[in-house]
Amino acid sequence: MALSAGDVPTMYAVLVNSLSADEAARRPAEAALAQCETRPGFCSCLLEIISARGLACREDVRLLATVYFKNSINRYWRHRRDSYGISNEEKDHLRKNLLLNIREENSQIALQLAVLISKIARLDYPKEWPDLLSVLAQQLQSTDVLASHRVFMVLFRTLKELSTKRLAVDQKNYAEITGHLFEYTWNLWKSDVQTILQNLSVLSQRNDLDSILEQSNNLILICDRWLLCVKIIRQLIFSGYASDSRTAQEVWQVREVCPTVLTAIKSLLPYYDSFKDKQAKLWDFAKRACIKLMKVLVTLHGRHPYSFVHQTVLPATVDFCLNMITNPEQAGTSFEEFLIQSMVLVKSVLECKEYRPSPTGRVINENAQPLSLEQRKKNFAAVASEMLKVVLPGDRVVLLCNILVRRYFIYTAKDLEEWSENPESFHHEQNLVQWTEKKRPCAEALFIVIFEKYRELLAPVVVSVLREAMAVSPPQETDVTAGMLLKDAAYTAAGHVYYELSNYLNFNEWFHGSLSIEVSNHHPNMRIIRRKIALLLGQWISEIKGDTRKLVYHALVGLLQDNDIAVRVQVLNFISVLLEHAGDKIIPFASQLSQFFQMIWDESAGESLLQIQLLTALRTFVSSLGFQSPLSYHVLIPILQNGVNIDSPDALNLLEDSVLLWEATLSNAPSIVPQLLDLFPYLVGIVNRSFDHLEVTIKILEDYTIFGGSEFLKSHGASLANIIDTIVGNVNDKGLLTSLPIVDLLIQIFPLEAPPLISSALQKLIFISLSQDDGQNPSRTAVRASSGAILARLLVMNTNFSAQLLSEPPLLASIQQAGIAVNNNLLIPLIDMWIDKVDDANATQQKEYAMALSVVLTLQVPQVIDKLDGILSVCTTVIIGSREVKTDDDTSGDITSSSWIGNDGSGYSNTSSKELRKRQVKDSDPIKLASLENVLRENLKACAVLHGDAAFNAAISRIHPSAFAQLQQALNTA
Repeated sequence: MALSAGDVPTMYAVLVNSLSADEAARRPAEAALAQCETRPGFCSCLLEIISARGLACREDVRLLATVYFKNSINRYWRHRRDSYGISNEEKDHLRKNLLLNIREENSQIALQLAVLISKIARLDYPKEWPDLLSVLAQQLQSTDVLASHRVFMVLFRTLKELSTKRLAVDQKNYAEITGHLFEYTWNLWKSDVQTILQNLSVLSQRNDLDSILEQSNNLILICDRWLLCVKIIRQLIFSGYASDSRTAQEVWQVREVCPTVLTAIKSLLPYYDSFKDKQAKLWDFAKRACIKLMKVLVTLHGRHPYSFVHQTVLPATVDFCLNMITNPEQAGTSFEEFLIQSMVLVKSVLECKEYRPSPTGRVINENAQPLSLEQRKKNFAAVASEMLKVVLPGDRVVLLCNILVRRYFIYTAKDLEEWSENPESFHHEQNLVQWTEKKRPCAEALFIVIFEKYRELLAPVVVSVLREAMAVSPPQETDVTAGMLLKDAAYTAAGHVYYELSNYLNFNEWFHGSLSIEVSNHHPNMRIIRRKIALLLGQWISEIKGDTRKLVYHALVGLLQDNDIAVRVQVLNFISVLLEHAGDKIIPFASQLSQFFQMIWDESAGESLLQIQLLTALRTFVSSLGFQSPLSYHVLIPILQNGVNIDSPDALNLLEDSVLLWEATLSNAPSIVPQLLDLFPYLVGIVNRSFDHLEVTIKILEDYTIFGGSEFLKSHGASLANIIDTIVGNVNDKGLLTSLPIVDLLIQIFPLEAPPLISSALQKLIFISLSQDDGQNPSRTAVRASSGAILARLLVMNTNFSAQLLSEPPLLASIQQAGIAVNNNLLIPLIDMWIDKVDDANATQQKEYAMALSVVLTLQVPQVIDKLDGILSVCTTVIIGSREVKTDDDTSGDITSSSWIGNDGSGYSNTSSKELRKRQVKDSDPIKLASLENVLRENLKACAVLHGDAAFNAAISRIHPSAFAQLQQALNTA
């Protein structure tokens, strides 16, 4: 029964009760809402509540209503049946009323409304909501700043959603949107920036800023609208055109926008200081605006590098950023986040592959013929290269290198204070955050890029800095002087570019003359140098030779006793590098190394960061041991039992690295011993807790399935079923694409035993396969193709269970209740799906489809004879296609994840039992080995007997002559 406007007060009361702390009130309300979700009119009632502006309507209730509204869109918007979910008439009503409620004063609801509109737009624009953008464009003409701000909020969210639709027709639509919206948005942005700068100029001279802003909120709204505009402009230029790195066609908006953006940055930067201690909102705006505009330049360069190659864009932008980096005081006000973006832009320009000059140089078009794509690319690259030579001459490159090392690599007093207060946090900040988030890691990333590009010029510079630092800070010095900090910075630089400096420096002399002395100096201040030496030794490991190697190992042991955890963590990283470098040469020392790891693990109790690094080192240790990894199990298994147990107090910090170690242990196990088998139930808790570790979870499942055999299935079948059902029922499309290969693998290896165990998950795959929601979503199309392939395999390898599964009355009823049009035999729509969607499948899946359709010919299903044309068309296409392209060459056809592929180019790994055995399982796949031609030939005979010659021949006669000729070719060619 449909809900109406008269039900709004009741719905409001139910929402209020669902927020109650009293369980007796909350539980019935939640149940009532769950029942109402599928009733027509539910969303209309919610919109009335969302739109209410009276004092009687609580804000938390309005927010909850938007959450239910959004969930309903996600679940039911695509259904077309008026008796279930949301009718077409209700959808029309909702779309119109949503647009009428855009001018919402509360910014947080306003945002929720924008999200709702964008979600619906992704589904319905342009086919069912063609006037969406024209209505929004009309509302943009309003002189009401709040109204236009809200429209831009909706526009930004909508454009962001539409940009994720990647089909050709969707991209064409987006290009048309860009053509309609860009000019107006760009002109408004330019007008607003002038208004903002004029107001900021006046306000910067005033001392009563807070009172002025309280009287008029328009300036803050204009500032926010201006930021929304720049996001929209970036989105339109980014998604409205194919990347010019592929087309070599200039996107004129880049040349139009970037110089103006750069000018705006220069004008806004001074206000960062002006308002820093005077007005928080304006200071925050100046900061956000400068960072956002720099990010726009970075984004547009990354998307359209050739369009950036213009005299007013590339050299001007790079020159500005270099000035910011090398002399921020002279260039004007600057701050860390802005400097980071300046470094990011310079780095992206210097490593841009599109700017690498061609050996043949620029193409001269003497005959005035249109240049080819490659010729246009060469010309752009040549021009860019010349521009960079002008803006980055040799002396400026050297200056940049010196500034990075001598200024940005240097620890500040604040850094050292943070290190003293919390070494663990300090190490995390310095080593584990993204390089784009902190100034020093960003400077190091830029240094590596410029050194790579100008190595012959810069190698002597780095050596010079290193020698200077060692001279002013001798090995015995223990005071934290400018010289010691410079030496730390020089060691950082030398570590990053070891591959080139080995031609200029003799490591043995360096180690004996300085490093060995410094590393054995245990003064607390020397932790700065000791930590850096631990890093440096790992980077120069290929140069550690002869007798020096023993001295380095001895120093390593000493560093592990360091009182500073940041030093010990860095040493463990070096141990990982060392183990990886040594490879299987460590096998004779497995016992001693195991004892060493046990000792360090025991000593590091309570220090999670240290134990995380130990888990990483253990992973390398296990991989180096390979087949001999059981030698370490007496240490490894207890550590794993603690780390993968979600009830363990250490699980919060150690779970991720413990799961990775678990997978590495299985990968290198010659067999699944009882201790490893006993670990499997822990995976249930991990999956039920979250899907954060989904990819490695699937690898673990693969390992147990392939290595554990029937003993694994017998011991842990229930746990396996729980995991598979939880994953298939809850992950998104990307997660399903990662996970479905394990379901396929289970049916392949255990065709009789596995299907009954995972029947609940298989029913979910039937839902997915029969759904019709993949038209606008490539990921959903791929999920549906994979699901259909698994069901096809099931029909081929366990026909009896497949028939039993498809005939379950509750399954049929629930599918019909969900609005999926099916008759009383679920096999018929599955057959239609295999026929209709074969083009969406990869080569292996296509063969599974064809094999299943061939088996269908032998079943006592009357409707099969009416579908004979389609069945034979699929089978013929697959047979002929397999002769033209070997399925072995189709890497997308692998029945498990990419971990199947070996390392040696042949597809087999010489060192990993996992890779070889997985490949063997793939190669022994009955469907892969079966001759589709022979199966089809025999099953056609059975079909004729089953349905009678008259009906069979009549169906054959309806096949088009050319298709029949192809069928004969497929069946008669050996």
